[in-house]
Amino acid sequence: MSSTLYRHGVVHSSADPFAEALLVQDGVVAWMGSDDTADGLVAGVDEVVELDGALVAPGFVDAHVHLLETALAGEGLDLTAGGGVRDLPDVLDAVARVAAARAAGDRSVVHGTGWDEGAWPTRRPPTRAELDVVGQGLPVYLARVDVHSAVVSSALADVAGLRDLPGWSDDGRVEGAAHHAARAVARAVDPQRRTALYRGVLAQAAAAGIVAVHEQSAPHVDTRDGLRELLSATADAASGVPLVVGYRGEPCVTVDDARALLADLPGLTGIGGDLNVDGSLGSRTAALRQPYSDAPGSTGTLHLSAEQIANHVTAVTRAGSHAAFHVIGDRALDELLLGLRAAADVEGTAAIAAAGHRIEHAEMVDAHSLAQIVLLGLRLSVQPAFDAAWGGPDGMYAARLGRGRAAALNPFADLAAAGVPMALGSDSPVTPFDPWGGVRAASTHREPDQRISVRAAFRAATRGGWRLAGLDHAGELRVGSPAHLAVWRAEHLVVQASRTSSWSADARAGSPLLPDLGPDEPAPQCLRTVRDGVVVHDTLA
Repeated sequence: MSSTLYRHGVVHSSADPFAEALLVQDGVVAWMGSDDTADGLVAGVDEVVELDGALVAPGFVDAHVHLLETALAGEGLDLTAGGGVRDLPDVLDAVARVAAARAAGDRSVVHGTGWDEGAWPTRRPPTRAELDVVGQGLPVYLARVDVHSAVVSSALADVAGLRDLPGWSDDGRVEGAAHHAARAVARAVDPQRRTALYRGVLAQAAAAGIVAVHEQSAPHVDTRDGLRELLSATADAASGVPLVVGYRGEPCVTVDDARALLADLPGLTGIGGDLNVDGSLGSRTAALRQPYSDAPGSTGTLHLSAEQIANHVTAVTRAGSHAAFHVIGDRALDELLLGLRAAADVEGTAAIAAAGHRIEHAEMVDAHSLAQIVLLGLRLSVQPAFDAAWGGPDGMYAARLGRGRAAALNPFADLAAAGVPMALGSDSPVTPFDPWGGVRAASTHREPDQRISVRAAFRAATRGGWRLAGLDHAGELRVGSPAHLAVWRAEHLVVQASRTSSWSADARAGSPLLPDLGPDEPAPQCLRTVRDGVVVHDTLA
């Protein structure tokens, strides 16, 4: 049994909004209260942490990640504006530098992630011919920022056999089946390196105050062996890394299919996640009711039919698990809800609602769809950073959909008002591990009437992630709860009681304090992350 006393700080707890100290004993919160009482506990504990005004808060849960692809993106070329890429020539120069530095005989894939042609003056991605030249004949894979399409070189196309697959374009752009095949080649690593990549990326998550991640695995993202390793290696907090909550996006037709998958992946939480009903808005593969504003002949692509969705939901429900589906466009959401209603006709609406099925992203939810989401008891994993990156009257969403449709995207306030359970995620590597950034984005939505309070967003980013995984016992700091927490240094701690209220630093308001996330405030700094009482990230020692 080990014990740690945190004192002389601020504890974020609805159970005791005035707590200044907290005791963790044998992996759970054993006590919280005032510094005066804490001083009398010092002699009986193994470790005393002097917080010096720091905030102790529930640890974050990132409800949508892709760990291997995040790790590979971190090792490869950063093709975002943050990585110094402002236009097409910057991409070509970056590939040329890697090719020039390659040792003779090294034919490994040149991997890059994050390009966004819509933000460039040239307004177009690189072509296969250009990559062949600057890549000196090497296999090159460059994923768009949404990772729903990419451009590849001829060498990679040949290795992966892309030219006869659906989604191949002769200019080297790949989507759909061709993109999945290209990703399989680009992510191919030996088991020892894969293990190192996993541990490295989980350490990055821990450094961001994240105590658990929902890994959205699928055949086009990672292997079953990879997910099996993650589930086994992180099952115990003694692993020293955040917990991996596992989802596997493989369609099931019968309950035997679902049971077989659950048996093959011990510890699997849900069947789905990156089970794609459609694609993305940036790549124009999200399935829409009406054509894209900047591509009038296109309405995107449906990857699953209502019949396939109904079969999957029925099978997974009968197996005692829950399903999860990637849905972006309104036509994709229509198809999903049609399939869910068909499953409810067979299993009963109560059984479907009790299962806790979830939707990933759900960016285009109108009033009719929202009513069905509530009726079917669906839970949503949403990404506020998407709105921050691509929302607004001049953003990518407006370019793809027109300002009218774009303004209705990501209706967080409507979802919250309807009581829909929500969790926040990054979809890393699409956006980085930045949970406070996600909280800020939800509270500063580009459409003011869709903003939610910082407190509500923080709750969705912490307790919400546990709830969507069916782990309702975690996500808050109260006596007896699992000690999943993070310690933060923040310039100012304040209360925001509602999405429209002003900030207050007065703790007498009776609401737990949180960092001021105003535009001029520095980001909170993570000092320590603790999972089940085990320190998984530390700068205090």
